[in-house]
Amino acid sequence: MISSLFLSATNHLLAQAGWARQRLQPHAGRTARLVLSPVAEIDFSVANDGQLAEWSGEEAPEVSLRLAVADLPRLLVDGLETAMRHVRIEGNAEFAEALGFVFRHLRWDAEEDLSRLFGDIAAHRLVEGGRKVVDEGRRSLERASGNVVEYLTEESTLLVPRKALPAFAEEVVALRDAVARLDKRVARLEKRR
Repeated sequence: MISSLFLSATNHLLAQAGWARQRLQPHAGRTARLVLSPVAEIDFSVANDGQLAEWSGEEAPEVSLRLAVADLPRLLVDGLETAMRHVRIEGNAEFAEALGFVFRHLRWDAEEDLSRLFGDIAAHRLVEGGRKVVDEGRRSLERASGNVVEYLTEESTLLVPRKALPAFAEEVVALRDAVARLDKRVARLEKRR
């Protein structure tokens, strides 16, 4: 189920991006595995036309892409390019680089898809409205997180403020040194007994 959803969504994006299919075509027949730890493993290969196809072989895939399911919300909020920084890619270097590049730069042309349903003007307005909603939501989230951090560092002092970290680190080092000196004194006193 997850595999077919991933493949159909990715192939839809690839159909809109000729450059991505061209980038993958030299790797036709090569295999990869996307590991969404701990939920699913999606095995796929590159077809001759640059699209992805389901693959189920006994041998190990040439490339492995690993992403924790906990990082998926980051994909929705920050976008694919930012989320790809958290993906571990292993295997054939050339194929891994091509897959990484395509996944980092692949974008959904929502306006194109919506224009088929509602027409060009309505699709454009829907996409612009959606962008504004997402941008405002992102700004609100940033403001809220800033307020929480300010509360935790300045008012409740549950966290150490960034500007106080160097002094705190110096105090920790001084305390460590004092404990080491005290430990040596105790050791000397025990030897005298």
